[in-house]
Amino acid sequence: MRVVHSSEPETAPQPRPIDAQKRRSGIYLLPNLFTTAALFAGFYGIVAAIGSRFEAAAVAILVAMVLDGMDGRIARMTNTQSDFGAQYDSLSDMVSFGLAPALVIYEWTLSNVGKIGWLAAFVYTAAAALRLARFNTQAATTDKRFFQGLPSPAAAGVIASLVWLGHSFGFRAASLVPVGAALLTVLVALLMVSNVRYYSFKDLDLRDRVPFVSILAVVMVFVLVSLQPASVLFGLFGCYALSGVGETWWQRRRRRAERRAAKTP
Repeated sequence: MRVVHSSEPETAPQPRPIDAQKRRSGIYLLPNLFTTAALFAGFYGIVAAIGSRFEAAAVAILVAMVLDGMDGRIARMTNTQSDFGAQYDSLSDMVSFGLAPALVIYEWTLSNVGKIGWLAAFVYTAAAALRLARFNTQAATTDKRFFQGLPSPAAAGVIASLVWLGHSFGFRAASLVPVGAALLTVLVALLMVSNVRYYSFKDLDLRDRVPFVSILAVVMVFVLVSLQPASVLFGLFGCYALSGVGETWWQRRRRRAERRAAKTP
């Protein structure tokens, strides 16, 4: 019997390279701790609102905003981004910035207008879910410097600071407050699912040098927030919500002017 030897030399099996997808599917403790803390703060806001502790509920949602902003930056700084972390963060956002603000403002004043109140709260919750779903599906293709639609944390900031402001000044008993709160809730919801562009601050380098006046401005912001936190925070979140509308209007007006100038001989 004749044995035929292969002309190719035998080689030892090479070790398989580490799959990048498997590495990204791991679970990292540090960023997920902040995500869990944000989820806890949002859930606590719901519990506090059920107990009519509206100031604590509003502060809890604002704390969830701070923690939500930290988990992503910490994941990027420590190179611990993962698909699990992204999905967990999105689910946490749905509770902290979708359900919690809607239930808090419903318990505070929207329950006084019956069906209109809970429908306005539902519109906000549904808009937050749609906003997060659109963000997840377009995250890889959109410009990182801008958000499409009002971010859900900023929308939650508008609602939470409104509740805090109204509770501080005793506006709950006023007759027009539930109607105005319902209109504002629906308006914020529409901004979340709109095509209005908002600056994301993701290209802001905290390690870069800044002028001295920038540090002074930060100090003044802290001073103003300490003097009247509810009013100042509502003003800041309201200005941010309006900034995207103004920027989008200005960009469209400039493009129309450029098109008219191009057609003019």
